[in-house]
Amino acid sequence: MTIETSGRLPATRQISPTSYAPPKVSWEDYLRWARANEFPSEWVDGEIIEIMPPSIRHQLLIRFLLFLVSGHVDRGALGLVVQDVLMRLDRRPRGRAPDVLFLASAHSERNERTHINGPADLVVEVVSPESEVRDRRQKFLEYQEAGIPEYWLIDEPRSQAYFFELGEDDKYHQAVLGENGIYESAVLPGLRIRVDWLWRDPLPTLDEALAELPE
Repeated sequence: MTIETSGRLPATRQISPTSYAPPKVSWEDYLRWARANEFPSEWVDGEIIEIMPPSIRHQLLIRFLLFLVSGHVDRGALGLVVQDVLMRLDRRPRGRAPDVLFLASAHSERNERTHINGPADLVVEVVSPESEVRDRRQKFLEYQEAGIPEYWLIDEPRSQAYFFELGEDDKYHQAVLGENGIYESAVLPGLRIRVDWLWRDPLPTLDEALAELPE
């Protein structure tokens, strides 16, 4: 869904009077607009894209993944883990807001306080009915082209989880799960996730989940 921006933001490109497309907006104008509006959005091809509010289950799953990744990162002081923060990608100009992202300490200069200016080191997207095409196709290609080393795609409605790692050919390759359906991150060695945790209702607490991992 594209938000009508006419009258609220200066256009960066004139459009034909016969066109019904909203005016294009610059990244800087979008950031100012986003700070003044609380609902989630992204910036694609100069247009503001509204993101539908997630379901409660969707939010709980994101929170579980956020705690899992941030707990590992914080213990080792490895970098920054945040939720729903804008990440600007320059190679194919986009402003995406992954459900969870990790930015390594080595890339801390990309932290612009209001957004991440450049690719993160790991991104997590939890699929919802309205985001399926965006997460599975559009963001997959954008994150691959941007050189994001690791992409977790969690499809809760289908009970499917995919973990993609960037190969030497600069293409994503799906990682093979280990014993008991456990994936260990390539970007964050030692960070392990047992996929069946994600489909439990209710979700396990983080302590309950980690207690199930083999030594």
